[in-house]
Amino acid sequence: MNFTPVLIDIPGDSNVIIGQSHFIKTVEDLYEILVTSGISLKFGIAFCEASQERLVRWDGNDRELTEAAVANAQAIGAGHVFVILLRGGFPINVLNAIKNCPEVCRVFCATANPLEVIVVESELGRGVMGVVDGAPPAGVEQEKHQKVRREFLRKIGYKR
Repeated sequence: MNFTPVLIDIPGDSNVIIGQSHFIKTVEDLYEILVTSGISLKFGIAFCEASQERLVRWDGNDRELTEAAVANAQAIGAGHVFVILLRGGFPINVLNAIKNCPEVCRVFCATANPLEVIVVESELGRGVMGVVDGAPPAGVEQEKHQKVRREFLRKIGYKR
């Protein structure tokens, strides 16, 4: 088996959600979840079909994000993996709905950080072993950092 880190291209001001599902209707169901989220998301979705024609299925409402999602899915090249790129909202706004989608088996990550997907290749094909999301810790939070974190969450409306 060979392990390969695949660097994910995350266009500016966007976030990525990468997961695995099991059925061709994943693209349509994820589209409905995103478009009906109640926020003005711009997004692109790509899904690596694992049987039949084995195409990268795609949809979205933003050409740049859709093309980047397709390119990332092709680079990962693992069966039943989906890539969602979104702008104008955050994964926290849609993550539970995505995880509750009947086709979704797991979510590997949701981030805007630099990201590598660790792909394993065997005789059968390719699979995702995990992700490297951002950089390692540079220290331990101090009280002054806690204050800044709490103020920030209230400033952006996630806490009162």
